[in-house]
Amino acid sequence: MGRSRRTLPEELLMLALDPATGTTAQPQSLDLGLAGAQLVELALAGRIAPDGDRIAVVVPRPTGDPTLDCALELLRRRGAPVRAVHWIGGPRLGLRQTYLSHLERCGMVAAVPGQMCGVLPTTRYQATDTTISREIRGRLDSAIRTGVPPDPRTAALAALAHAVGLGKHLYPGNEGRSSRSRLRDLIRHDPMGGLVAHAVMDVQNGAGAQPRRGQAPGGRPPGPGAGATGEPARGAPMQPHHGTMARAAAH
Repeated sequence: MGRSRRTLPEELLMLALDPATGTTAQPQSLDLGLAGAQLVELALAGRIAPDGDRIAVVVPRPTGDPTLDCALELLRRRGAPVRAVHWIGGPRLGLRQTYLSHLERCGMVAAVPGQMCGVLPTTRYQATDTTISREIRGRLDSAIRTGVPPDPRTAALAALAHAVGLGKHLYPGNEGRSSRSRLRDLIRHDPMGGLVAHAVMDVQNGAGAQPRRGQAPGGRPPGPGAGATGEPARGAPMQPHHGTMARAAAH
């Protein structure tokens, strides 16, 4: 794809993509994980930083990645640090499909049209170069097998993979139990990855619900221009569409 380094959202999606079926594992939680991966990637790029359990923009300069920069701009517009759990739990307009289409444009996957039950149109995504997926998976396997503390990027990827439930997809059955346990333990090697991974799990457990009406996060009154919860109005666009044609999302 012409770049020396892939972003964490791309790597997380490649991990979730089943090479046999062309569908993504854990589709319900994957959008949350991708939103979290964007935060970690922005932190690795020096654009945001943790502030307790909140995320603060420290350098608003664009990264050059349109999807990441959309997230960065939305964070900047908040004007104050936002709780990671509220950001990740906010509405997501097809984030998984946005990244699938992005990987297709980059030549990392190919879209394969099909039908469900012989009627409903579907799209599967097949990796065009399995060496990329093997390299990403190999980093996790190495960290699990050797016990050597991984680099922050790999640690964050492991934390996000655990948070969205990819452990049982990557290391299935009773024989994969110890690997799943070690995957979970890698969460401690990257503070930002750990913060975001815990936020992803909190949202799935229902802890990411918006504050009650009339109260902003932390009990503060809603800021100017905010809705009753102090968060963006539901339905506000969260990601650019990049002009991609509508397709049925991979299941």
